[in-house]
Amino acid sequence: MVLALTVCGIVVALVVLGLFVFGLRRRLIQHSGGTFDCSLRWDVPERPDTSGKGWSYGVARYSGDRLTWFRVFSYAPRPRRVLERASIEVAGRRLPEGEEELALLSDAVILICLHQGTRLELAMSEDALTGFLAWLEAAPPGQRVNVA
Repeated sequence: MVLALTVCGIVVALVVLGLFVFGLRRRLIQHSGGTFDCSLRWDVPERPDTSGKGWSYGVARYSGDRLTWFRVFSYAPRPRRVLERASIEVAGRRLPEGEEELALLSDAVILICLHQGTRLELAMSEDALTGFLAWLEAAPPGQRVNVA
């Protein structure tokens, strides 16, 4: 009986510790500011896939001329993707359809982009989209920015 209680206590402590580390990591990512909730789907086909597959929930952060994207459900201290401002080309936007509505946040708008030849989709709130497009257009003089 004592062994079972000890094992249960250890399991509960590990779960609490894991949740604490998730929260601490997110707090550290957001500490420097310029962050927003952003789902990402990488290397998507030309024809929109509305099945909801491939979306990863994350947090994006502006870092100078780069946008760094971190998965929410990860312990990694480094970003999963880094997008260079000069390499991002906006191809269009759309609203979630079908099962995508369940996979994304309720107020999400999907932005279709190309980054160094890779087609990707970013899903964010309307406010975050406005900030993202302003950040893209605020590129230093001489940099090519393609916003559709």
